[in-house]
Amino acid sequence: MFRTILASLCMISATFSSLPSALADEPAKPIRIGMIGLDTSHCLAFVDLLNKGGADPALAGCKVILVYPKGSPDIESSVKRVPEYTEKIKAMGVEVIDDLDAMIAQVDAVLLETNDGRPHLEQVLPVLKAKKPVFIDKPIAGSLVDTIAIFELAKHYKTPVFSSSSLRFSNGAQAIRGGSIGDVMGCDTYSPCSLEPTHPDLFWYGIHGCETLFTIMGPGVETVVRTQTPDFDLVTGTWNKGRIGTFRGIRSGSSGYGGTAFGTKGIAPAGQYDGYKPLVVEIVKFFRSGQPPVSAEETTDLYAFMEAADESKRRGFVPVKVADVKAVAAEAAAKKVAELIK
Repeated sequence: MFRTILASLCMISATFSSLPSALADEPAKPIRIGMIGLDTSHCLAFVDLLNKGGADPALAGCKVILVYPKGSPDIESSVKRVPEYTEKIKAMGVEVIDDLDAMIAQVDAVLLETNDGRPHLEQVLPVLKAKKPVFIDKPIAGSLVDTIAIFELAKHYKTPVFSSSSLRFSNGAQAIRGGSIGDVMGCDTYSPCSLEPTHPDLFWYGIHGCETLFTIMGPGVETVVRTQTPDFDLVTGTWNKGRIGTFRGIRSGSSGYGGTAFGTKGIAPAGQYDGYKPLVVEIVKFFRSGQPPVSAEETTDLYAFMEAADESKRRGFVPVKVADVKAVAAEAAAKKVAELIK
């Protein structure tokens, strides 16, 4: 079962890239976008970029028209933000709607922005059934189990989906991925890493530095070991071909986003935060083409790395095989998917 699910995850990107898409056939056609969730600053920033895109050819024709303002009942930041952001989004000319199915029916594509990853599987399911391309903001889910289930359901319903932190599309990280320092031999990244008790430790904010790490290293992580103090995390992964990548999570002192990548032809900064626009440009390309810019395999590996970091902690900070973590999650995901597609 585990091998079957992993094989299907690797095939998802190829499946989506061959999908016939009206959005791909008519790239100039206006795209009506619906948004789920209104409890993260990304909501306002994305609407500002898209709805004011105007003459920018990378964004023109894509507009957020409806928002379903779902938040989280037990995360304080979400509870506080939804009322405030609801008024702000209305002032930006976007209609707020309380019927998710009605919203999905009126749009061409969806941004799933709920800050809480736990309800993402439930929220994305009707979008997948409606075959509307969907971008799922970080974290893609509140567990590795739900991450795998979402990709399996996307494949089942033949609906394009991808998830990413904005850090993935920084100029520095993309240049390294494109070969600017030759083959990547290793990478050390860092980012803020505040914790949220309802999520695995790195899912909440450490995802940003981990996303940079995987942008540069790619999939193929094999083992993970973690060290933690109250103020810091250090997670070390061993990749195929003996490559080593690390993530430092910062909760005290000076912070920021960045790192160092080591290649066969040079050493370079891993890339810093370049704002939201590079990500939004990629989302628009995705909505127009139906082709995810990040594979299901790589995203699954990323979340398995973060889940394995928690497993290492649970076992007393010992090395953990990522394949074992994936196997347990894949089995549970298969059961969820079977129930949902009955």
